[in-house]
Amino acid sequence: QVQLVESGGGFVQAGDSLRLSCAASGGTFSRYAMVWFRQTPGKEREFVTIISRFGASTYYADSVKGRFTISRDNAKNTVYLQMNSLKSEDTAVYYCAADRFYGTRPSTEDMDYWGKGTLVTVSS
Repeated sequence: QVQLVESGGGFVQAGDSLRLSCAASGGTFSRYAMVWFRQTPGKEREFVTIISRFGASTYYADSVKGRFTISRDNAKNTVYLQMNSLKSEDTAVYYCAADRFYGTRPSTEDMDYWGKGTLVTVSS
């Protein structure tokens, strides 16, 4: 059983940067591709980005491409989401998830484990 805990959310101004972290415990972190999703009230949880097990491959939603960067440190069992040039539409609860398989545009149903989320609020 893998436990995931997100941190780093907060309130920022449009144009600012923020880095989210997701710490994993209870399993072999490098067995999983790691994924970030986000969700706003009344909307479905949407895919943001994914990174393969050892970081060789990444994929981004068009809405964040060029602004967000996913990375991971398997020695620290942690995945990161660097968010630059934040926009008001990036406001959401951000969730990290673990997926046994790497693929582009994974769905929520594909995830094996979830964190509880961290809130990011971007003020315009």
